[in-house]
Amino acid sequence: MNDHVKMAFRPEVLSIPLECILSLRQMKPGLKKSNKYRRILASVREVGVIEPLIVYPVNDSSRTFYLLDGHFRLEALKDVGSKDATCLVSTDDEAFTYNHKVNRLSPIQEHYMILKAIENGVSEERIATALNVDIASIKKKRNLLDGICPEATELLKDKQVTKSIFQVLKKMKPMRQIEAAELMVASNNYTHPYVLALFFATKSTELVNPKTNKSTNSVSQDDILRIEREMEFLEKDFKRIQNTYGHNIIQLTVARGYIQKIVTNRRVASFLQKHYPDIFEGFGKIIQATSLEQTNQENDSIQTETNLSLAANPI
Repeated sequence: MNDHVKMAFRPEVLSIPLECILSLRQMKPGLKKSNKYRRILASVREVGVIEPLIVYPVNDSSRTFYLLDGHFRLEALKDVGSKDATCLVSTDDEAFTYNHKVNRLSPIQEHYMILKAIENGVSEERIATALNVDIASIKKKRNLLDGICPEATELLKDKQVTKSIFQVLKKMKPMRQIEAAELMVASNNYTHPYVLALFFATKSTELVNPKTNKSTNSVSQDDILRIEREMEFLEKDFKRIQNTYGHNIIQLTVARGYIQKIVTNRRVASFLQKHYPDIFEGFGKIIQATSLEQTNQENDSIQTETNLSLAANPI
């Protein structure tokens, strides 16, 4: 067994002239007008390129490289008049990993980065310039977690939660903030309408200001009371299901494994198909419905294995 792991990049970082970097796709004119490109351009102009470009050599003897990742950064460097770029040389000529496996920065992580930059002496004006936003936006991001309890912050720290959701959470007391954050995480729903529904379902005693008016132009007081009752029932059912979910999944996994052994046994499968076709079909549905780790392709292979076994060894 080979214990050596192939390195994804050459260990050295190179400074490569821009004319030696060949882009694999042409930049459309409209993309340079997008907010994303303007932010990258402002960042490159203010602080330079933080993340190196990813390139791959055209051949062993050539000093020319294909660009795998960093097309916007390359164009930004050209626009600011740079002559070369800091690059990492990939050992594989594929761009899928760089283009599709990107971890997006969450609002809370961005908040902490802004606080850290300010703590290190970077002015809010320079941060705003580097991100191509106005200073009011930086102030809002700096104060994002004011009024949010640490436990709720911890639950949402890596989630794509919009700033408007934090405005709603700030109207709730800490314990209710934690409950709302837990429900958002468990349901994987971080939309503003959902957290607004949680807010409408919150009792007045769980609000920072009990006199908060929860009515809107489109929601009557009777609708709010009905939402509160329904959400209260849903939360209780949700927590009950959450408490038994792990135990039920274990039972389903064990049962699925047993049924899978049955239907892949040619003699048992033949008997069931001949005398109890409905049960045999039901077993197949159970295997597919409770498959937690296998892909559909693997489930198809189980059925194929059963059919081949029956064909090759008829009873």
